[in-house]
Amino acid sequence: MSGTFVSGMRTLARGAREEPRLFGLAVVGSFVYGAGTAATGWLVGRTTERVVVPAVTGEGVVDTGDVWLAGATLMGVTLVTVVGILLRRIAAGATMYALQARYRRRLARRYLELPLSWHHAHPAGRLLATAGSDVEATWQAMAVLPFALGVVVLIAVAGVAMAAADPVLAAVGLLVLPALLAANVAYQRRMSPRVARVQQLRGEVSATAHESFEGALVVKTLGLGEEEVERFGTDADRLRAANVAAGRTRGAFEPIIEALPSLGTLAVLAVGVARAAAGDVSVGDLVQIAYLLSLLAFPVRSFGWVLAELPRTVAGDARVQAVLREAATTPWGARDLPASQAPATVSATGLGYRHPEPAADPLAAQRRGPDAPARPARREARPALADVTLDVAPGTTVAVVGGTGAGKSTLAGLLVRLVDPTSGQVLLDGVDVRELAEGRVAGAAALVPQTTFVFDDTVRGNIALGLDSEDVPAGRRVDDEDVWQALRLARAEDFVTALPHGLDELVGERGSTLSGGQRQRLALARALVRRPRLLVLDDATSALDPAVERAVLDGLADSGAGTTVVVVAYRPATIALADEVVHLERGRVVDRGPAQEVAARDAGYRELVTAYARAARERGEAARGAGMA
Repeated sequence: MSGTFVSGMRTLARGAREEPRLFGLAVVGSFVYGAGTAATGWLVGRTTERVVVPAVTGEGVVDTGDVWLAGATLMGVTLVTVVGILLRRIAAGATMYALQARYRRRLARRYLELPLSWHHAHPAGRLLATAGSDVEATWQAMAVLPFALGVVVLIAVAGVAMAAADPVLAAVGLLVLPALLAANVAYQRRMSPRVARVQQLRGEVSATAHESFEGALVVKTLGLGEEEVERFGTDADRLRAANVAAGRTRGAFEPIIEALPSLGTLAVLAVGVARAAAGDVSVGDLVQIAYLLSLLAFPVRSFGWVLAELPRTVAGDARVQAVLREAATTPWGARDLPASQAPATVSATGLGYRHPEPAADPLAAQRRGPDAPARPARREARPALADVTLDVAPGTTVAVVGGTGAGKSTLAGLLVRLVDPTSGQVLLDGVDVRELAEGRVAGAAALVPQTTFVFDDTVRGNIALGLDSEDVPAGRRVDDEDVWQALRLARAEDFVTALPHGLDELVGERGSTLSGGQRQRLALARALVRRPRLLVLDDATSALDPAVERAVLDGLADSGAGTTVVVVAYRPATIALADEVVHLERGRVVDRGPAQEVAARDAGYRELVTAYARAARERGEAARGAGMA
C-alpha cells in the first residue's frame, strides 16, 4: 500500500507542478470552502445559543435585529463558501483536463518520434488505450485532490472550534477520523491490484477491437464474424469480471466509510445530551459540535476518493511513462545532402536486420503476479537481412526479386530509413543516412509501400499531403498543376477527371470509394509530387493490370524527372524494365546483374519469375484437356 500511495502522490505532485496556476486556484477555492464550512458550523452554534434557545425558552430578549443579523451573517458566510466551491470545482476540473490534454499531446509527439521498429513491437490497440484510458486514469485524482486538501483546513478549523466548545465532545467526535483513515487504507490495499487488472484488460480489449477493425476485410471474406465476436466477447467478459470485482470491493467499503461520520455524530449527541443535562456543556456548543461533525461526513470521504484513485493513477502513469521514457529513438545527424536535382546514388554495405520481439505490457508482471511461472524464452529468429551489399547507379532502375520472406520489404524500408540496420550502413549520395539531419532523407527519397493507405480526405489532400500549407517552403510547396502532373505520371489522371468533384472528391475512409488499383495510383502520385531523387516501390503496382503497370513505369523512365528507382517486383514484365536485378533469398543476395544473365545462371531466380507464367500455362492445358474429354 505504501508503495502505491507514495508513487501516486509523486505523480499528482508532478501534475500540480505542471499546472501550478489552475491547481493553485483549486486549492485556494478548497481552502475557502473548508474555512467557510467550519465558520458556518461555529455560527450555527452561536446563533442557537444566542437567538434560538432564548426565543424558545423565553429566558432572554431576542429582537428582530438579532434575527436579521444572524441570518445575514450566515448568508454572507454561505455565499463565500459557495464561491469557494465553484472556484475549486472549476479549477480542479480544468487542471485535470489540462493535464490529460498535455500528456496526450506528449504521447502523440512521442509516438511519431519513436522509430518504426518500436511500433512493430507494440500493438496499436494498446497504444490507443494508453493515450485514452491510461491518461484519463493517471489524472482523474486531480479533480478531487484539491477537495481533500481543503478538507484538511476544514478539519483543522473545525477541530479547534469543537475543542474550544467542549474538549470531551470534540475528542468523542474526532475519534471517527482514525477509523476513517484505517477504513480507507484497507480499501486502497484491496482496490489497488483490482484496478491494475482493470487497466490491463482495458488495453487488451482495445488491442483486440483494433485488430478486428483492421482485419475487417479478412474477417468478412472468411466468414469469421462469429469467431471474432467470440474472441472479443471473451476479452470483454474478462474486463467485466474485473470491473465487477472492483465494484464489489467498492460496494463493501463505501457504506462503512459513509456510515462512520454518522456514527460519530450519534455518539456526540448521546454523550452531549448527558453532559448538557448535567450542565457541563451548553446547548449551543452541543449543536455546534454535532453540526460540524455532520458536515465532515461528506468532505472526509474525499480522502477515500483520492486513495481509491491512486491505484489507477499509478497503473495509468506506469504505461504512459513507459512510452515517454522509451529509450528507442531515431538519432539524427547534422549533415545535409549535396544540393542537386539529379538522380540519387544509393549504396548499401553489409546490411543486417532483425525484427524486434513483441514488447511486454508494463503491467503484465503485476497482472500475472509474483508466483506466476516464467514465460518460456523466445527462440531467436533468423535475421530478415544478412550482409546485403547493393549499389544503385543514379538514374537506373533496379528490381529486387525474391520469394516470400526473402527480406525485400525490409530492404526497401532500410533504403529510405524507416528503420535502421542492426549492422552495416546505407549511403545516399555517399552520406550515411544516419548522419543526415532530420527531414533530409524524406526530402530526397519516397517510398510507396505494398500496403496502400489513403486518408479520409479529398484526392488533392491525399496527394499534396503536407505540401500545400503556407508553412511549407516555396521550393517544396505544390499547387494543382503539380498534382495533375503527378497524376499523369501515375496514370491516374483519367479516373480522377471522371470523379464528380475531381480533385475535391472525398475518397472515404482508407479510400473506400476507390478500387485497389486506383488507391495504388494515388499513393504513387503522392510520392511523385514530391519530386523524389530516389523512388522505392515496394510491390506498389501489384493491383494494376500489366498494361497500366507498364505505362506507369515507362512514364517514369520517359519523364526525365531525375529519379533513381528501386522496385520490388514479381512480374516478368516489370522486371524486364529494370536495368539490373537483385535476387534475394533468405535475407541474402544470391545473384545480381541484367535480368537475362541472372536468369541464365540462377535456377532459383528462373523458377521464381517463371512461376506465374508456368501456372497460367498449366491451367490452360488443364482446361483444354477437360474440354477435349
